[in-house]
Amino acid sequence: MMVRDTSEGACLTVKVQPRAKRNAITGRVGDALKLAITAPPINGRANEACIEFFAELLNVPRSSVTIATGRSSRNKVVRVAGMSAAEVERRLFGAEVGTHK
Repeated sequence: MMVRDTSEGACLTVKVQPRAKRNAITGRVGDALKLAITAPPINGRANEACIEFFAELLNVPRSSVTIATGRSSRNKVVRVAGMSAAEVERRLFGAEVGTHK
C-alpha cells in the first residue's frame, strides 16, 4: 500500500529521482510513488525539496511533512502529520499526476 495511516499521521512510500528536469510525480514503482526532484542528493537538498513538494501539493504547512525513514536513500517514507491516508490519497490522486511544478 502506497499510503497508510499511522498514529503520527499518514505515511506514503516514495522513490526519489534527484537531479530531474522538473519536480513532479512521474508514476509508480511497485508500492511507491516515483518522484522526480530537481535538487541534487547533496547536503539534504533532495530531502528538503521532497518535503517542500509534498507540503505544497497537499496544501499543508511545511512543518507537517517529514521524512520518516530513508533520509540517505532514494526510497523514503514521507509522513504527513494531522492528515489521514484517505485524505492524502484524495489530494494526491485528485491532482494531475506528473503536472505539478
